Amino acid sequence: MIVRPVRSSDLPALIELARSTGTGLTTLPANEERLAHRVGWAEKTFRGEAERGDADYLFVLENDAGDVVGISAIAGAVGLREPWYNYRVGLTVSASQELNIYREIPTLFLANDLTGNSELCSLFLRADSRSGLNGRLLSKARMLFIAEFPELFGNKIIAEMRGMSDEQGRSPFWESLGRHFFKMEFSQADYLTGVGNKAFIAELMPKFPLYTCFLSEAARNVIGRVHSDTEPALSMLKSEGFSYQGYVDIFDAGPAIECETRRIRAVRDSQALVLAIGTPGDDATPFIIHNRKREDCRIAAAPARLAAGTLVVDPQTAKRLRLSAGDQVRAVALSAPREANQ
Repeated sequence: MIVRPVRSSDLPALIELARSTGTGLTTLPANEERLAHRVGWAEKTFRGEAERGDADYLFVLENDAGDVVGISAIAGAVGLREPWYNYRVGLTVSASQELNIYREIPTLFLANDLTGNSELCSLFLRADSRSGLNGRLLSKARMLFIAEFPELFGNKIIAEMRGMSDEQGRSPFWESLGRHFFKMEFSQADYLTGVGNKAFIAELMPKFPLYTCFLSEAARNVIGRVHSDTEPALSMLKSEGFSYQGYVDIFDAGPAIECETRRIRAVRDSQALVLAIGTPGDDATPFIIHNRKREDCRIAAAPARLAAGTLVVDPQTAKRLRLSAGDQVRAVALSAPREANQ
């Protein structure tokens, strides 16, 4: 498997992936025109022809047969061209000594606080490829790319996680809140944001704080929780240093997690090394390895061994990276220690 920048020839495979994601992945809508535009813009981004507010680093996971089986992306900065909304979960305290009443009520504030941060987004892996190192490679390749080109990204990286919904795609949070203001199905609102039609959010959402006690119990229970399919991705990002700081999606209340860029484990611990080709050994540690290129970026995950400033990999890994012995790579252990021990 290799992670590389998207190409226009990948569009048919991306359409198939988008159709299989279901509800909740707003940045990968099953809209051919929108996806074609996004792929074209991603190609410009990797060539260095986009400003940070417009940059869209869209990657694909390709197997050795040349099939595209996954996708992931980094947005250079959110909210600099289109409004970026979240709810900030706060607290309102009401008290009366005379009546012996003290109430703490969670409150939702419509906010644009995360504007300007870079975002990990659009992560999706085909069901028949969710094995081995594939999921971690697809996600963490982005972090190694950020480590190689930190000047392209913000000081903080965020990731919006998919919130709770049932097998029919219904969100308890949406049913209790959003439906009253938008008069449409959750899937339709989700789709409209994915194709860039976000103005209706500002036009229709209430601007005043919302007291969660007015929501249904089911809606209150899902605030800040992720969909069961997203729990592995959340656990992995937490192992890299990401944490929940009280911001949730305005539609399904899924958590937005964040980390200072320099404190992300894969960014902080990555090293520039010289590639050596040989036998890593039976006890070799899985590494994620980047060829240090941007437009021709290739990133792989494979067992490797550190040896006096070199990274020893097998010939197949070097071939996937399109590198020779003596070339420069950036590498980091695939997993944080506590993640590797799970």
